[in-house]
Amino acid sequence: MDQPSGRSFMQVLCEKYSPENFPYRRGPGMGVHVPATPQGSPMKDRLNLPSVLVLNSCGITCAGDETEIAAFCAHVSELDLSDNKLEDWHEVSKIVSNVPHLEFLNLSSNPLSLSVLERRCAGSFAGVRKLVLNNSKASWETVHTILQELPDLEELFLCLNDYETVSCSPVCCQSLKLLHITDNNLQDWTEIRKLGIMFPSLDTLILANNNLTTIEESEDSLARLFPNLRSINLHKSAGLHCWEDIDKLNSFPKLEEVKLLGIPLLQSYTTEERRKLLIARLPSIIKLNGSIVADGEREDSERFFIRYYMEFPEEEVPFRYHELVTKYGKLEPLAVVDLRPQSSVKVEVHFQDKVEEMSIRLDQTVAELKKHLKTVVQLSTSNMLLFYLDQEAPFGPEEMKYSSRALHSYGIRDGDKIYVEPRMK
Repeated sequence: MDQPSGRSFMQVLCEKYSPENFPYRRGPGMGVHVPATPQGSPMKDRLNLPSVLVLNSCGITCAGDETEIAAFCAHVSELDLSDNKLEDWHEVSKIVSNVPHLEFLNLSSNPLSLSVLERRCAGSFAGVRKLVLNNSKASWETVHTILQELPDLEELFLCLNDYETVSCSPVCCQSLKLLHITDNNLQDWTEIRKLGIMFPSLDTLILANNNLTTIEESEDSLARLFPNLRSINLHKSAGLHCWEDIDKLNSFPKLEEVKLLGIPLLQSYTTEERRKLLIARLPSIIKLNGSIVADGEREDSERFFIRYYMEFPEEEVPFRYHELVTKYGKLEPLAVVDLRPQSSVKVEVHFQDKVEEMSIRLDQTVAELKKHLKTVVQLSTSNMLLFYLDQEAPFGPEEMKYSSRALHSYGIRDGDKIYVEPRMK
């Protein structure tokens, strides 16, 4: 059988991990291993291989000499072959079948949709626990074959594969704990429910950047479909428009972590409002959008929720409001306190034996105040000295000697006094 054209896995391995390019380092913690090779092997003592091999974007199209792969990769546990030119599953199988301790395999952005994955080839992946097939355009038939042959698969990455639907596998995958299926086009919740059927032990479901619409499922059904779901990521689910969809998340019996940024429902709220309203509606979560929800924050959010809805018409008040009123009682509205800094004050301006009450802006400088007073005291700004007297200060008047200093920095309040004196020549 003719060997496929292009660079082989073994050729790239030899180039990257030769002693010249990847020198062997002795000492604890270096993670470098030189495996024993068969007697007489031309590759003997040439390669210094770590247990994690990164061979991405190397133009690999085929496996190469399987005997040499087996000789050098017996200790390898992680293999990154992303962004290569592997299009034949048989060639991938030749590599993987000779890496007996492989647990992590990344095949992202290889054109593997051009060939069919047969079950005997998929059997060589049996020990893999984490498999990445992002942007491989792997069909659901390929995924089903993998699921049947990988009994210990725990994490599966299927991002950027242009999925619009989900095809159910004929068998359930009891081992899978994490499914990363972002950046596809899964719009209808009837497709998402199939994931619950296929992966009943799912702990983490990452659905970000899909166009997911409303969650059309009964509470009992959601609990049956995702009985072990602890974390869900719904970032940028463009079709989530109503709070009822958020309330449905409470149906997952073990849900603790939720990510919900960039959905249309939340766009009209401030950042603070979004977080508090979500926390109050989701009583079981302990982490929201990556941040821990502390006990004090939960109570603040739930009290905020009560006050937020207390003036709504009865028909618009969510059921959660009544639950929280039962917990905290009916709360008084918070007093409205204007914390904005004062923009102007009324002061007494003293010049010689004249006293005039004036309103002055606090955003102006001392120099600008002098211009304002020029017509009142009949002095030029260069011939004018200003002194500020805080009515409660024990130290007497303070000279306002810095022309560029803003008036608000003096802490001037209503009723304080400003004295104007001519500069002595």
